[in-house]
Amino acid sequence: MIRGLLADTRPLRNDHFRRLWVANVITVIGAQLTVVVVPAQIYAMTGSSAYVGLTGLFGLVPLVVFGLWGGALADAMDRRKLLVVTTIGLIVTSGLFAVQAALGNQDVWLLLGLFSLQQAFFAVNQPARSAVLPKILPLHLLPAANSLNMTVMMAGAIAGPLVGGVLIPVLGYAWLYLVDTVFLFATLYAVLALPPLPIEGVTSAPGLRSVIDGLRYLRGHPVLLMSFVVDIIAMVFGMPRALFPEMAHADFGGPDEGGLAFALLFAAIPAGAVIGGVFSGWVSRISRQGLAVVIAILVWGAAMAFFGIFVGFANGSGGVMLGCAVAMLMVGGAADMVSAAFRQSMLMSAASDAVRGRLQGVFIVVVAGGPRIADVAHGGAAAMAGTATAAAGGGILVVVLTVVAAVLVPALVRYRVRVEPGSGRVDG
Repeated sequence: MIRGLLADTRPLRNDHFRRLWVANVITVIGAQLTVVVVPAQIYAMTGSSAYVGLTGLFGLVPLVVFGLWGGALADAMDRRKLLVVTTIGLIVTSGLFAVQAALGNQDVWLLLGLFSLQQAFFAVNQPARSAVLPKILPLHLLPAANSLNMTVMMAGAIAGPLVGGVLIPVLGYAWLYLVDTVFLFATLYAVLALPPLPIEGVTSAPGLRSVIDGLRYLRGHPVLLMSFVVDIIAMVFGMPRALFPEMAHADFGGPDEGGLAFALLFAAIPAGAVIGGVFSGWVSRISRQGLAVVIAILVWGAAMAFFGIFVGFANGSGGVMLGCAVAMLMVGGAADMVSAAFRQSMLMSAASDAVRGRLQGVFIVVVAGGPRIADVAHGGAAAMAGTATAAAGGGILVVVLTVVAAVLVPALVRYRVRVEPGSGRVDG
């Protein structure tokens, strides 16, 4: 019985997916090192959190613009070629990070410019990378494959910052950037080993019209459209991470500069996602994926509501209330992993191959943009009503709005997978 709950590893029997997944295991740590080192280097240069905050703007804009354009590119050319070109671009930009650090660069705008360039390559790379999965795996294994990928990403989100924080004073910025550069060659090897992946169906030039056509495709497929809507609801109203620093200090009695409560709050959601991924063996057996998404988001919203309630009862100290709050964040992280795995699988299996890249581009924009909007919304709500009320109220709104969305578009709840094992694959 326990074996049936553990992660479904059948996708790893496919040579192509296994190479990509192993490469992801290797490169995710390096990528997370860069995520930590860039703001650390900026702060060391300027001593200003305002400049560090600019990484959000310099990262979001290329993710939105090039995420949409990258999706159009992924529907207009051989996806293997696109992956090769963008992976080389990531290697070059990571190498440039190492060079500027080794040369003692003190120009913050150069560093921010490199960061934007890196995010642009990433934004073009990801839609193509996601869109190839239905070409190399049977469609019925997509939920398991997406769960495996998310588990690795969330594990990296925990380990990378911890490792980076420890190693920055030991190795310095340049060596950590270099680690990221070297590790990226594992991904280059994996994508070079892929077969040619031409687009099935009619393709269009990768421009604004192609992007608009992809959005029109969504309008004509309410189930896919609602998969984005409920995710926006979950992230915008239910992601309270902007409140964690204040909560850690004011509600749980931690020091101004961080401390245990601060670390636990930030690590809890990815830790919950990793645990959810480890015990995700059941996802491949779920046929009603639309209902599964709705339930997972309802669990996320409820967990965030109870998280806010526990914060409200903390009274400036940690202990039991901190443990309960962290537990709710972990429950939310596990639910978010389940929701993301099924939503990705729906996009990959229900959409035609000719638009998969563009839909994955929209997915990147939603995933990147939703939490950033949430940061602004929760910050404003907390200023007026307090952190606990903002978090709890946001979680309640997630539950209410998700139920409304499910009632207004019942096709989402009724959506079932109907696939024939072995279809839509390139044998490994």
